[in-house]
Amino acid sequence: MSDNGNGHNVAVFPGMFDPITFGHLDIIARGAKLCDELWVAVGDNPQKKSVFTPEERVRLIERQTAHLPNVKVMSFTGMTVDFVKRVGAKMILRGIRTYADFEYEFQLAIANRRMGGVETVFIMASAEKSFISSSLIREACELGGGVEAFVPAEICALLYERLRSHKTKPMGLNGAEAPRAGEGKRGLIGEINE
Repeated sequence: MSDNGNGHNVAVFPGMFDPITFGHLDIIARGAKLCDELWVAVGDNPQKKSVFTPEERVRLIERQTAHLPNVKVMSFTGMTVDFVKRVGAKMILRGIRTYADFEYEFQLAIANRRMGGVETVFIMASAEKSFISSSLIREACELGGGVEAFVPAEICALLYERLRSHKTKPMGLNGAEAPRAGEGKRGLIGEINE
């Protein structure tokens, strides 16, 4: 893997992670085994409408990866290759779900190598998680669909709280009412900031 000059292998896994999914978490866990230090780089694109702020996404990902001691999480703006250099990495880690992903990621990998001398390492998504995408989850949630099989429970509840556009109660995959943030305890929105 990428050696930053002192025998320490550092990689960066960039993305918007809005929201972080079980697919992302699978790539993070598998990628963390391949390097000494893995930075999850949370992109901040002010021109894109996000469900969660970059700070919220960082905190949520930190909670979900707390069991992985070599994973660090930070938000960034600008070009990924600049973030990679800032943290002393020479490698970008990317997950591939489909052939369409590969075409897009292949172009990015070539550009990152030419512009920043950064290599890209691809990890194939697990078959059972290969169809999960943040945009699919956001859309399903907005339409009242259950997404608890695709994101951690804390994030699922927050999504329902923020994206519920129907007056009906969102239903889970098993037909039961989906969880709501803050039922029987403090609201989860406030807990993100702790």
